[in-house]
Amino acid sequence: MKNNDLQDYSHKRYNILTGEWVLVSPHRAKRPWQGQNEAVNNEKRPSYDETCYLCAGNTRINGEINPKYEDVFVFTNDFAALQSDSPTFNVNDGLLVAESETGICKVICFSPDHSKSLADMSPAEIQKVAYAWQREFKELADNPKINYVQIFENKGAVMGCSNPHPHGQIWSQSTLPNEVDKKNTQQLNYFNKNNSSLLGDYLSQELEKQERIIFENEGFVVLIPFWAVWPFEAMIVPKRQMSNILDMNDAETLQYGEAISVITKAYDKLFNTSFPYSAGIHQAPTDGNENQHWHWHMSFYPPLLRSATVKKFMVGYEMFGSPQRDITAETAVKMLRDLL
Repeated sequence: MKNNDLQDYSHKRYNILTGEWVLVSPHRAKRPWQGQNEAVNNEKRPSYDETCYLCAGNTRINGEINPKYEDVFVFTNDFAALQSDSPTFNVNDGLLVAESETGICKVICFSPDHSKSLADMSPAEIQKVAYAWQREFKELADNPKINYVQIFENKGAVMGCSNPHPHGQIWSQSTLPNEVDKKNTQQLNYFNKNNSSLLGDYLSQELEKQERIIFENEGFVVLIPFWAVWPFEAMIVPKRQMSNILDMNDAETLQYGEAISVITKAYDKLFNTSFPYSAGIHQAPTDGNENQHWHWHMSFYPPLLRSATVKKFMVGYEMFGSPQRDITAETAVKMLRDLL
């Protein structure tokens, strides 16, 4: 494509997965920054913290004692946002509409080492995390009350993470959340029209152009999507179409671990800091349908803009209009790719 106008002038880019637009303003990347600067804490954490409720052998808030786990540990969230025993009810009072929602929330500790993050773990260690994600997904998907499983991680205090111990969460529920519902609709419409995977066809185009690819191995591609909203947003996409993470074989789980390792290590090198982000896996609903239109993927949404202390804020126009970014996807991918 190599359109220089995309690097110099304001324009909109279309997100094929949600059907929404993002405003891109590359000329604003040069503006001086006199706004808020975030505090940076690069203090080395101990491998064990006796005050951490996620460390092996420690007692959690509810009084339960964690086992002396050696790799990955999963437990039901002590402060779950969704309740499995909520009664079924509906509210239809004119324009006041509500309905009950049930679900199961879990916490997954990636490692017993309190000092680590995914960026500090080897692909083989991350593969064990992927195995745990698969086990939990299978167990929750087999529950007839669960129709969607959301796996995610919030890393860093700036992303609202309340505990620095390497961990993520799994929320499962009876209905599709908003973002997944959009992607389900977009992928289904494309599949019905073209009899092929929307994300698979997009990936083929990106691999041909090589303009936004950060890394690839035999099974996965790490790229910055054309429609990225966050400054250094990235996506991991399996090369072959898979509806969910259970479709990965052993070799692919290790390749997936390598892809996660590469992008998280690059993030940490970018501004020489433990890079904050929210990451999540979007995959097919667990509603019993074939969902052959789905192509699962993992997205990383990091907030840092131009240094370890300058954060991108989604305010003003972003709240009332649409998402907006300054640095283009092509500029961001070059910065990350140069660190590999």
